[in-house]
Amino acid sequence: MSITPQIIIAIIILYVAMLMIISYITTKKKADSKSFFTGSRKSPWYVVAIAMVGTSISGVTFISVPGMVGASQFGYLQMALGFVAGYFAIAYVLLPLYYKLNLSSIYTYLDQRFGNSSYKVGAAFFLISKFLGCGVRMYLTAIVLQLIVFDGLGVPFWLNVAVTMVVVWLYTYRGGVRTLVWVDMIQTLSLILAVVICIWCIMQNMGLSFPDMVGSVVDSGMSRIWYFDDVNDRQYFFKQFFAGMFTTIAMTGLDQDMMQKNLSCKNLKDAQKNVISYGFSFLPVNLLFLVLGVLLYQFAASKGCYLDGVISDLDGNRLKPDELFPYLATGRTPDGAQLISVWVAVFFIIGLISAAFSSAGSAVTALTTSFTIDILRADKKHDEASLARVRKIVHVCNALMMGVLIYSFSVIGNNSVIDAVYVVASYTYGPLLGLYFFGLYTRRVVRDGWVPVVCILSPIICLILNLNSAEWFGGYKMGYELLLYNGGITALGLWLASSSAPAPESGKCPSSN
Repeated sequence: MSITPQIIIAIIILYVAMLMIISYITTKKKADSKSFFTGSRKSPWYVVAIAMVGTSISGVTFISVPGMVGASQFGYLQMALGFVAGYFAIAYVLLPLYYKLNLSSIYTYLDQRFGNSSYKVGAAFFLISKFLGCGVRMYLTAIVLQLIVFDGLGVPFWLNVAVTMVVVWLYTYRGGVRTLVWVDMIQTLSLILAVVICIWCIMQNMGLSFPDMVGSVVDSGMSRIWYFDDVNDRQYFFKQFFAGMFTTIAMTGLDQDMMQKNLSCKNLKDAQKNVISYGFSFLPVNLLFLVLGVLLYQFAASKGCYLDGVISDLDGNRLKPDELFPYLATGRTPDGAQLISVWVAVFFIIGLISAAFSSAGSAVTALTTSFTIDILRADKKHDEASLARVRKIVHVCNALMMGVLIYSFSVIGNNSVIDAVYVVASYTYGPLLGLYFFGLYTRRVVRDGWVPVVCILSPIICLILNLNSAEWFGGYKMGYELLLYNGGITALGLWLASSSAPAPESGKCPSSN
């Protein structure tokens, strides 16, 4: 038996139906703007914790992390260890501030600490970051579905993207965060189950018991974790660890998308339990993806599809690392049978759409919240009825813009999309990191009008440094730690544009109260 495009379409339809049912159940009682923006602060912390794992993983991790094992082995766990440290900083530095100020949008803090220009530029950098980051993630998912399903049915790529964004809009437009925390919990569990089933099926296909599989992974030559020997290597431990830590602080703690669910918990204590719980969960979850990656490379080698570091299909066509998992999961032998198992194909599709919808739904909801509150200030200008109308218009526009952006990425190629996501984050989240660091840990008053200039110049300076680092600094090549330099340059620029007069009370670090 082999999986057909018709079976895949049936799986997607059933999955979407499940999402719609959950959306209906979570919004049938109350669906006002408060529940859309913050879930009325009634979300159980353990539900949010599980939901956040799926939102953070996305289709990029699902496809790219197994594929990157061939080049970077298990070095990604160094970054995942940094993630855990970053989540502690979020739980005990940022969350107390957000709950103290009772924020719906976390960028409101910048207005209180620095002024309106800082507030606007912070929200603008988030909007740019989220559109680009989610666009890259969704592009990867859409292009995979296009290759394995829609091309065979004659469906154009633009229609694939359009239908995806319509589905995302449909299950989020009423409930917002209230719906997302429950939908994303189900999607996270579906995603993890899909990875476990895929690992199990590959083990069975290769005739491995569990102890045999562990030994095979350890002895594979792809399981190296620690890199302490070469500071110029992008895999160098301290580069990866601190990049992971500050990437988490920036892409989660300073990201309305990620924090919106955390702020839907009942109180600060529950939100902290949620953050620490899903922070630690990233180590075993990412380990699962890396183990899957090793098994995929070993299976590909057994079929003659991986030789001398080159990945190819059965016909000899070269594949990118991001294409390894999709090809082996859905590819067929010359006699029409699935390469591994029909169940791997089924659960690959389930995992892929789980990751995709979780990421896209969360992003579009957060973009709607930020644009409505931070840019339009609609919550200050309108009653509930008018606010709901504005919110719904913004929600539709964001879904439409996201669809256009995803389609535009169809002309861009990249060997590893997860690398592209972190590079984009290094440039766009750096100014946010600098703003919050300066605001929390200094009492200086910034000249608000200079903040946009500083936040624009900092990524430009970092781009110049990145392009010339090897030549200027004795072979040193910048990796994901570029985010730290970006944030540091922003903080330095803010210091130069500030005076020593005391800052407003809201700008104090919560730990110093």
